[in-house]
Order: sequence, then C-alpha cells, then structure tokens
Amino acid sequence: MIVEKPGKKIAYFHASKFGNGEKVAEEFQRLMADRGVEVEVRHIAHARAKDMPYADLYLFSAPGRMGKPRGKMRRFLRRANLPAGTRCAVLTTEGAPRPDPKTGKMPDPAAAEKWQRVIPVMLKILEAKGLKCVAEGKVLVTGMKGPLEEEWERKVAAYVDKLAPQV
Repeated sequence: MIVEKPGKKIAYFHASKFGNGEKVAEEFQRLMADRGVEVEVRHIAHARAKDMPYADLYLFSAPGRMGKPRGKMRRFLRRANLPAGTRCAVLTTEGAPRPDPKTGKMPDPAAAEKWQRVIPVMLKILEAKGLKCVAEGKVLVTGMKGPLEEEWERKVAAYVDKLAPQV
C-alpha cells in the first residue's frame, strides 16, 4: 500500500483594506503553486485566530496604518492559536517614502524606519508568542489607497525565491 506524503502548505493571512495586499497574496499564491506549494489565502475578517488551520508555514501580511500594522491584524496575531516554535513569515504592504514637503528631499532609510514600523511591530508580537520568523519582506504602495509600486511582482518573486526553500 502506497501512502502519499501530503504536499507542502502555507496558510496566508492578510488584512488588506484597499486590495493591494490581496493582489500581493494572489501573486504569491500563483508563484508558490508553480513550485508545488499549496497556499491557502484568507482575509483575517474571514478567519478565526483561535482555530488556525494546519500548515507547514504561516504567512502574515498587513498594510501599514500610521506606521504600524492595522489594529485588526495586531489583535489577530495576539489571538493566533499557534504553538511555540511554529514557523512563520511576514510580508507587508507599506507606504512608499515621500519627499519632505518643506525641503523636497527624500528621507534617508534610518529616518523612514522611525515612522514605518509595520514589520518590527508584527515580529515583536509573533516572537512574544514563541513563533520563529523565517522571512520578512515588504511591497510599497505609492498612494494612500494604492497603487502598488512599479514592478511589485518582481519583489514578490524575490520573496518567493527566499521563502520557498524553507517550506
């Protein structure tokens, strides 16, 4: 009797408000399917943090809101019922840096990190739960509601290249 080994699976939870995060999730899902990895994408509004599905890896994606992940995503992460040591990853959609209105200069990366803390906030919550984050990444959004930056698909593909061997 031959027993089939179940395929690799990622549970992808996003908190997209204007559809940018959903586009990123769909592209991620498509690229991972090409590598034989099943990705189940869910908006956190349609998921229960206390009843997480089985996966080899959990990916959390949130847009930035005032420099932090949306409050709904922070609450979802705090409530997520996952055992310590569970592997996870973070992929965010964050506002692109804009020039200073007074000087017209773009902020340097260190200054941008002070006001855009989506990934560090998410990692802090996940690490406090004992989860092991194996990858992080971000795709920039050029306006308040979008669109995504030019060639965003290449960023998602690079993230998939980095993450796929770890699934």
